[in-house]
Amino acid sequence: MSPLRQQLIEELVLRGMSVRTQEAYVHQVYHLTKYYRLPPDQLSDQQVRAYLFYLAGERKLSASTLNQAVNAFRFFYERVLHRDVEALRRALPHPRKAIRRPQVFSLQELETLFLRGCPQLKHRAFLMTVYGAGLRLNEACHLKTEHLDSARNQIRVVQGKGRKDRYTLFSPRLQEELRAYWRALRPRFWLFPASHDPQEPMMDGTAQRVFYHAVARAGLPRKGGIHSLRHSFATHLLEAGVEIPVLQRLLGHANLSTTMGYLHVRQERLAQIQSPLQLLDLSGLPKLS
Repeated sequence: MSPLRQQLIEELVLRGMSVRTQEAYVHQVYHLTKYYRLPPDQLSDQQVRAYLFYLAGERKLSASTLNQAVNAFRFFYERVLHRDVEALRRALPHPRKAIRRPQVFSLQELETLFLRGCPQLKHRAFLMTVYGAGLRLNEACHLKTEHLDSARNQIRVVQGKGRKDRYTLFSPRLQEELRAYWRALRPRFWLFPASHDPQEPMMDGTAQRVFYHAVARAGLPRKGGIHSLRHSFATHLLEAGVEIPVLQRLLGHANLSTTMGYLHVRQERLAQIQSPLQLLDLSGLPKLS
């Protein structure tokens, strides 16, 4: 391991960055140096900017991926190489993200997904857990049996996004499904272990493939990746009357504005609902002249 890579990892650890953030930042700096075939301390701000232009213009990477690269480069050059902060911010701006409304499955579509799309008990239990508790993919993969509290109908999410713990829903129906799954497979450490190594959690890529295969098998339209189950959880709770601040805590959102984004989806649903006034027979009303 090079000294600069070691310094970057140390800075990330000392500032309490999550393991996923550490891996992402190291990955971004590595590919920057691979592109130029030069050590990162020999690259100018303008060279780093040109690399970002390449990622956006030729690679056509999303704004989210580009923002991750900008954050990684700013962190590395500010914290490790101690370059001028303001100059870096001018050279490496954050791309503006496109506003995308989350796509959700209807209740009927989810019934089809779980009944027809998941013949394997483990896969059905996993996808029902993602939806039933509104979990992020990585949170679901890293669940342990000790995180499940049947007495209080709660699941404890340990070190979720932003390294924050929280509690979310653990419904009786999900409890029943997970008991059947546990009796059949007896997972020892991780609730959903990797098939190749029970000491490791299910990999994110494996979980995504499980979801895509289930959607295809059920004959449902593609509405994005497995995160659409979390979007569906949030939208269906809103439609059931759950307050926004409560939903924010269940989802683990740091900012209320993130949770408010689900109101747009709910408004689309409201537009499809007919007012009860339409059900009245008012044919006897006098005609207006």
